[in-house]
Amino acid sequence: MSVLVTGAAGFIGFHVSRRLLAEGVKVVGLDNLNDYYDVGLKKARLEILLKEKNFSFSGLDLVDTDGMRELFEESSFEQVINLAAQAGVRYSLENPKVYVDSNLSGFLNILEGCRHNRVGHLIYASSSSVYGLNTQMPFSVHDNVDHPLSLYAASKKANELMAHAYSHLYQLPVTGLRFFTVYGPWGRPDMALFLFTRAILAGEPIKVFNQGEMQRDFTYIDDIVEGIVRLVPHLPEANSDWNGASPDPGSSPAPYRLYNIGNHSPVKLLDFIALIEKTLGREAKKELLSMQPGDVPATYADVADLQAAIDFSPATPLEKGIEEFVKWYRGYYRC
Repeated sequence: MSVLVTGAAGFIGFHVSRRLLAEGVKVVGLDNLNDYYDVGLKKARLEILLKEKNFSFSGLDLVDTDGMRELFEESSFEQVINLAAQAGVRYSLENPKVYVDSNLSGFLNILEGCRHNRVGHLIYASSSSVYGLNTQMPFSVHDNVDHPLSLYAASKKANELMAHAYSHLYQLPVTGLRFFTVYGPWGRPDMALFLFTRAILAGEPIKVFNQGEMQRDFTYIDDIVEGIVRLVPHLPEANSDWNGASPDPGSSPAPYRLYNIGNHSPVKLLDFIALIEKTLGREAKKELLSMQPGDVPATYADVADLQAAIDFSPATPLEKGIEEFVKWYRGYYRC
C-alpha cells in the first residue's frame, strides 16, 4: 500500500510515518519545512525517516497547485493522511494570512488530488479548537461547532466543511480527526510541555495563562498514532439514518465521519505543571497571567464514537507521557 503523509517532518506526521513504515507500508512524506518553529528539529525527524527503504520525501508546499497535481498523478496513492497545516491558536492572531494559504488553499489541493486520482480514503487533521464557545462537556462530534474563537479554529472547521462537500459530491471516503492537545517525544517547541520543560531547566519563569485554572485533555502521541493507524483501513460509511430535519454534525449520508481523539480526562494546568516539576526534580517559577485571546477554558473529549468504530480510545497516563517526553528532551538536547 502506498500512503501520502503530509506534514511528515512535523510532530504527528513523523510518528505516523514511522509506525506505517514499521508495518511495511510504502510512505511518501511531504513537508515544506517552514520556519514556524525550529527547522533543525524538523530535519532531525526527517533524517530518521529517510533511513527507511520504503520512505521517499517531497519538499512540496501544499499551496503549489501544479506540483501537488503532478505528485498525485505520478504516485497513485491508495490512502492520504493530511497532517500538514499551519498550527497555533496564538500565532493566528498575528499572521492570519498563512492560515488561509496553508489550511484552506492547501487543503483544497489535497481534496482535488484525492478526487481526480481515486484515492480510497482521506484522513485529515482537525482540532479540538473547533468547539470554540461550546461549553457542553465532554465535547462530542455530534455537537454544533459554529462559534470558533480564533482563525486557526475557523480554518479547521472550514476543512471539515470542505471535506464533507467533496465526500458528498464525489463519494470520497473522508475521516476527520479532532486532536486534543497532543504531547510526547519529538513534540512541537511551541506547545506547553516543551515550553515549560525548557524554561524550568533553564531556571526561567513560565507563563501560566488564566491563573493556571485552564483544563486540557492532554493526549499522548502514541495514542494518536494508534487511532490513526486503526482508522486507515476503516472506511467511513454513509449514515442511513441521517435526517436533514435534525442533522447530525458527526456523520452524513455521504461516506464521511468525524472523531475526537483525546484522553477523555481533562487536567488542570497547575496540576500538569506539578507533574513536570516532579519529573524534572525542579520547581517552576510561575508568572500567572489572564486568559489569552482565542483560548478556551477547558477541553474534554467524548471518544465514544472512536471506541465504537475501532475498539480503541487513548489511555496513556499523563505521568508516563511526561516521563517519556522529558527522557527524550534531555537526550536530544543533552541537558
